[in-house]
Amino acid sequence: MEKKLEVKNLSVSFRTPLGKAQAVRGVSFELYAGETLAIVGESGSGKSVTSKAVMGILSGNAEVLSGEILFDGKDLLKIGEKEFSRLRGNKISMIFQDPMSSLNPIMRIGKQITEAMLLKNRAARRKDKSVPRLKKSEARRKAIALMEEVGIANAEKRFEQYPFEFSGGMRQRIVIAIALSANPEVLICDEPTTALDVSVQAQILKLINKLKRERNLSVVFITHDLGVVANVADRIAVMYAGKIVEYGESEEIFYEPKHPYTWALLSSTPDLETKERLETIPLSPPDMLFPPVGDAFAERNPYALEIDFEEQPPFFKVSETHYAATWLLHPLAPKVGIPEALAERMKRRKAKWTK
Repeated sequence: MEKKLEVKNLSVSFRTPLGKAQAVRGVSFELYAGETLAIVGESGSGKSVTSKAVMGILSGNAEVLSGEILFDGKDLLKIGEKEFSRLRGNKISMIFQDPMSSLNPIMRIGKQITEAMLLKNRAARRKDKSVPRLKKSEARRKAIALMEEVGIANAEKRFEQYPFEFSGGMRQRIVIAIALSANPEVLICDEPTTALDVSVQAQILKLINKLKRERNLSVVFITHDLGVVANVADRIAVMYAGKIVEYGESEEIFYEPKHPYTWALLSSTPDLETKERLETIPLSPPDMLFPPVGDAFAERNPYALEIDFEEQPPFFKVSETHYAATWLLHPLAPKVGIPEALAERMKRRKAKWTK
């Protein structure tokens, strides 16, 4: 399978008046052609910082301490902004959490979509004079077709409207249309459904899945909600305190999770079948100005071992596609199974989905 994107040992910190906050600590993952990789974790776990590093849009106080981000044989951390701007939007595009922060409130929707197309065409023509000039009329036609593709009815009329005339779900569809306007190969979705109600969330997820299949997109889907990616992700990486603590295929994470943090996330995720009280994760995430010496989840982990407070666990291999960084998988560790209540929930889910 073709590898579209590879992140190797990425570490990012932020300079603050109190010191350096270690937001991302040694993150590695691959993204393959036509797949969706979900990166899941609580707010502050480093998900969005990782995606912004890939896009080259980290804030001024960010510092990349180590790592590589490989795309098309190039390390994106070593290329200049001029070269990066040719990739950004053209090859790798991004959808942000709040569509209103991505749209100009005083510019008509149609112009915002065509502007992206025209700018990219001008940049391409500067690089290669043989690239045909995109006329405004042609850009308009393509923009209307894109609006229809993302599910906006009466697109010709709505082309002339402003963002405030659209609902939250429709604004997110516009943002998706803008992201797709240059036919990218990789689409990064940073919490694209968080600000939407449940029914609209389902529509947007269905749309992203449809576009992925039709355009053969490779998608990185970032969310704090494991339930959101149940029917979207091919593989899942679970992040905590700037590190990936477990990753595997979607079914492995949902039905055979191995890290106590993954258990906690699944136990706190509501579904229609669960009648028991949902679990909460005790205490708060660690202060990344002073990250713990051992396993960052140890203080919140009811199954923590003595070594968890002294040494970070390595990744243990569960299967060819499934790895987890927890000392519970060490051959000498006491045998601890999935919490009983969660095991029952997973059994019901599995029975439902395999009918």
